[in-house]
Amino acid sequence: MSKDKRIKVALVGAGGWGMQHARIFAARPDIDFCAIVGRTPEKTKARAEQFGTRYYLDIAEMLDEERPDLVSMCLPNQGHFEPTLQVIRAGYPLLVEKPLVFDQQEADILLAEAQKRALFFAINFNHRYAKPIVMTRQAIEAGRLGEIIFATWRFGGEGSSDHPHANLIETQCHAFDQLEYLCGPIDSVMAQMTDKTGKGFRTLVLALRFANGAVGSLVGSYDSSYAYPNTHLLEINGTKGHVVVEDTVRRYSFQPVGNEVAEVWQAGYFNDIDREFLHTFDKHMDVLFAAFRNGQPPPIHARAGRRALALAYAAIESHETGRRVDVKMPDFF
Repeated sequence: MSKDKRIKVALVGAGGWGMQHARIFAARPDIDFCAIVGRTPEKTKARAEQFGTRYYLDIAEMLDEERPDLVSMCLPNQGHFEPTLQVIRAGYPLLVEKPLVFDQQEADILLAEAQKRALFFAINFNHRYAKPIVMTRQAIEAGRLGEIIFATWRFGGEGSSDHPHANLIETQCHAFDQLEYLCGPIDSVMAQMTDKTGKGFRTLVLALRFANGAVGSLVGSYDSSYAYPNTHLLEINGTKGHVVVEDTVRRYSFQPVGNEVAEVWQAGYFNDIDREFLHTFDKHMDVLFAAFRNGQPPPIHARAGRRALALAYAAIESHETGRRVDVKMPDFF
């Protein structure tokens, strides 16, 4: 770390979501935001000047010059593998954006190379830190839902990609991560998908079975709109109660079984932090930097990205074969 005990962080990526990385790093007094690496000089220079840091167009040059404590990777979804591997082989701890990669063998290479070097290797499944999701987890752990019987997840909006399963891999990875985070491991998947728009399998429905005997459903789409109400909806039903989360950060409700009266949370007038989706990332960074500073493992290891990818490919196999596909939980979980 720097002489003033701040964590020295470099960002690889000057795009739209990279803006959120830069915003957080520049605003934190415990972070020395040392550099941004981008692909185009004009855009990268402008972003660096906006946040008062240095800019580079080459990852290796930046690493040699800056020697950061942590590198944050925020690149186009299908461009993650080579830059991430470069940073890992250079020996730097890192945070990566979802999806980890699009290919399972590439995911295994990244994890193996990071493990060989005992690197801190985190992934940003920031949806876990939305207040309604935190409250749902707390209700489950407190036994308020009893035994989980079923869970439903729906998440759909616009999207564009040349990969036929982009929605499943780069967006519904949040669904896989969140459903397992709340309900436990998924042990089998059955899938129906459509390429009705001629742009790949952008809309899909999955039937899930959890290892604890519960069942679930997942609906995902890039043929919808984020402007629609209840773009995201999560419902978990148990033997003692029922939870509904609307639009990730907007509303949480809990009802005990047989009770027509619900407990409801939604952000109050001055509570901009909990009502705004972007701040789920800030909350993740609070926990991540605390773990990094204390020499602890990341709160969400990149292995979670590998797990989501395995579930995605099980769904693809089910769609292609017309059969239910079992999904073994890896030993490292």
